Formats: sequence, C-alpha cells, structure tokens
Amino acid sequence: MPTLHLDFTKQDFGYPIHIAPLREHLHTTLSALKPTKILLITNEMIKSLYLPYLQEALQASTTDTSTRKNFEILTYCIEDGEVHKNMSSIEGILDFAFANKLDRKSLMISLGGGIVSDIVGFASGIYERGISFVSIPTTLLAQVDASVGGKCGINNAYGKNLVGLFHQPKAVFVDTHFLRSLPVRELRAGIAEMIKIAVCFEEKALEDLEGLEVSGDINSLDFLDSLAPHIKKAIELKSAVVQKDEKEAGIRAGLNYGHTFGHAIENLTHYTKFLHGEAVAMGMRMANALALKLGNLSREQVQRIDSVLSKFGLDFDYKIDSIEEFYEKLFLDKKSKGGKITLVLPRGIGGVDIRDDIDRELILETLREFG
Repeated sequence: MPTLHLDFTKQDFGYPIHIAPLREHLHTTLSALKPTKILLITNEMIKSLYLPYLQEALQASTTDTSTRKNFEILTYCIEDGEVHKNMSSIEGILDFAFANKLDRKSLMISLGGGIVSDIVGFASGIYERGISFVSIPTTLLAQVDASVGGKCGINNAYGKNLVGLFHQPKAVFVDTHFLRSLPVRELRAGIAEMIKIAVCFEEKALEDLEGLEVSGDINSLDFLDSLAPHIKKAIELKSAVVQKDEKEAGIRAGLNYGHTFGHAIENLTHYTKFLHGEAVAMGMRMANALALKLGNLSREQVQRIDSVLSKFGLDFDYKIDSIEEFYEKLFLDKKSKGGKITLVLPRGIGGVDIRDDIDRELILETLREFG
C-alpha cells in the first residue's frame, strides 16, 4: 500500500498518511520530530491488545542510539466510551503531561479509535498552545474518517463535538493489522463511513462496495484483505476533500451526510446504545428520505443506498419517541447557523447538497416516518 500525503495549499504544512505495517514508517516520523518525550495515550483494552505491537515498532524505529536517547515514552490510559469524550478526560491528560514535564518539543501519540483520536488531537492542540501529535487509528471508522483531516472535538451536555479545534497531526499510520481484533459491530460502523464518503463523492467507490463479496464472517482475514483497497479509496476521497477545505467552510461539510440526524440519535440515547457509525447509518436513511421528498434522490437511488447499508448489516430498530424533541436536537449540530438547521443531503450518487432552507414541516414529516 502507498503513502498518501495531505497538502494544504494555503498553509505551509502537510502530513503523510502511511497505509502499511506500523514499523515500516514510524521511524521516519520520530527521526524527523526528535521529540524530547513521547506521551502515548490509549485505553486499557487497546493497551492490553496492542502495546507490545507498538513497542516493537518503536524499538524498530529507534535503533539509532543518537536519536533514541533524546526521548522517553510515557503511557496514559483514558476511560473507554463516547460518554468519556469530554473535558474531564482532557484535563486528566493535561495534568499528567504537566506533572511529567512535557515541553513544546514533546509528542503525543494517539493509539485507539475515533474517541481517542479526537481527545488526543484536542489535548495536544491546547497543551502549551499546541504540540505535535501522531495518530495510530485502531478501528476502521478512525482509519477512514476520524483520523484524517485534523478535526478534534469533544462532547458536552448540549451535544456531540460542540467543543473543539482543528489541529493537524504530523502523521497518520493506517495499519490493517489492528482490524483483526475488531468486533463485528465496529467493522460495520467503519463501513458506514465508507458508504457515506462514496455516496457523496464518487459513484464508482459505491459500485465497488456493492461488488464486495460478503460471505462468512465480516471480520475474517479474507474479508479484511478484500476490504483493504476500499479503505485506501475512502482515505483518498476524504483526503481530497480535506485538502480543498481544511476548516470546513464549504465542501468538507459534505462529509457530514447522516451526521446531523445521527448526532441527535446519539444524544437522545445518551451515547450508550449505538456506535457512532451505526448512528450515522440511521442518519443517512433519514437524510435519504428527506432528499427523496426534495427531488435530490430518486426512489431507485434511495433503495440502492439502503441496499448497500443492509448488505453490511447496517439495519437498526430505532423509533423516534418525540418528533418535536428530535427536531430541536437538530439545532445543536455545529453546522447550524443563524437559528437555521443545516442539513447535508445526497444529490444523486456522487454529489452532495448543503441546505439551510428546508421547510420545518418537511423535516417533521420526514421524522414521522421514523417514529
């Protein structure tokens, strides 16, 4: 697999996304950064599964003793779960970093899924006004979505990802070895994000996912091997969008297809019932239903998207209890401006619309279909 590179044309920086075994490229990053200290941030489960694998890669990257003696490696574990993606976790990291005297030449490493990636990106972005970090995503969702693009957000009482910043990593390491231990639900959640990217930005990518054979276990090594080129394609598509619009002022908002509805689902279920990718899949179905009413999608196109979601087991039994309450949650999405709900809707297959002018009654009518 190749190395992709994100370049931000209006900035003086970019970073590589290495799609390869971890030990192949980690040494390059460490040699260039020469960190005084490394703070590895993960959770207890990932630590037990993959800390030895990471340590092996780190040892392989530090055979040059002149580089090796310049830093030490510390480990800090955060609590697992979306409910812990909050300021309390950030403060724990900052306290640990200050207590261990990390300086502005130190490096934070994120080892985990999208939650860990968001938290570490945020913490490193505000520690001493910003220090370097690298991301090692261990879930499919994080590999194709959360770790690419520098968006780092945490939740608060009002909603999901409402507090955050843009802080680009120095490198991202996408190693499919980590996917071998993923539960089926986590794999499906990641595939939901791959479908999202394809629907909005390239019909051929959706065709390829439609043609992907699913037989036996979705987390089998054979399936993971067949999934690898689709992972690369999803990263390429998202990278192309991010390079055009780093701060989400325009086209990058299209990557939020399914998210406005999905975030409302997560909020109303207290971040405990559904994985993020599962909520996004449900949000995509809601967005599709609205897009059909607006003429953005044909009935056949809606059925096509629904079919590929179902193919990968992304069907869920969720009923909206209170239509009005759900509607009000849509205003808490960070894309909303001037008291208007902003929704991302497919425009055919391979296109996207970002709308803030949709009639309230039409949205409510759509929500009633899921009540």
